[in-house]
Amino acid sequence: MTNEPIVVAEALRKRYGTTQALDGLDLAVPAGTVCGVLGPNGAGKTTAVRILATLADADSGHARIAGHDIARHPDRVRARIGLAGQHAAVDEKLTGRGNLRMFGRLHHLSGRDARRRADELLERFGLMDAADRQVSGYSGGMRRRLDLIASLILRPQVLFLDEPTTGLDPRSRGEIWDAVRDLVADGTTVLLTTQYLDEADHLADDIAVVDHGRVIATGTPDRLKASIGDRLDVVLGDPADAGAAAGVLYALAGAHPALDGARLSVPLPAGAVRLADVVRELDRAGITAADAGLRRPTLDEVFLRLTAGPAGDQAGDQAGEREKETAR
Repeated sequence: MTNEPIVVAEALRKRYGTTQALDGLDLAVPAGTVCGVLGPNGAGKTTAVRILATLADADSGHARIAGHDIARHPDRVRARIGLAGQHAAVDEKLTGRGNLRMFGRLHHLSGRDARRRADELLERFGLMDAADRQVSGYSGGMRRRLDLIASLILRPQVLFLDEPTTGLDPRSRGEIWDAVRDLVADGTTVLLTTQYLDEADHLADDIAVVDHGRVIATGTPDRLKASIGDRLDVVLGDPADAGAAAGVLYALAGAHPALDGARLSVPLPAGAVRLADVVRELDRAGITAADAGLRRPTLDEVFLRLTAGPAGDQAGDQAGEREKETAR
């Protein structure tokens, strides 16, 4: 037994022409957890998944899945992983049951075992009623769910989900979330890339933020939120007090507050100021606050703070197009 993370990437680099898709990416994912990988378009998320899933070779660096080196022992790695890409890979002309049996046979299961495994998965993930319907008649959520369970034919130790709920309605997204939670409860490790930050917030035990081909921040969702501090919101009783109130908040927070009508908002270092101190200082200045509160930042705000930069946006767009071409 070992305490080594089940997914390990060390200094992975990958270049496509003039685009540096990965530039020394490091990652470590403990077994039985969900790791959310976030980043702007072109940050390197899909490239990292393709390399870890043995679909592309890194230019340099090392990676291991369940202790097996992806370059030296790709067959051992493939026997332990599942992958659901950005687009459903099921055959629309087949039924749901037919798709799963086909995938089972492609994974070298006997006909009997493929049939048994298909029925187990259809029952578990709520698709048995639609098992014998052509997939062309499935809703987007049903099709995505079928694609997800097709990656589970061999009970993978590690499942890569590359933006699994893109384009789905809230109900279908919720169904995919429930399926992911069930898998993790059974011991599967999930590496999840997503553009929906609320999805990462709900599902991920840990998050890795990727930008320009490198991991620039890691931690639990709560830890990442705490790292940029809280935000103080003050609603003034009299909007005419905005200038004086801004001076009070600047003295307390060391930052210029943003003004939106009668509302002032300013970031605070974690634990730097108590709400009672704010109210007391405003009162001393003769300023009435109709409302005041400390708010924990959202994961969206954390993401924007960590990945801000117009130059990076342009480079990211170019790399994003390259990643899309490679993924096809």
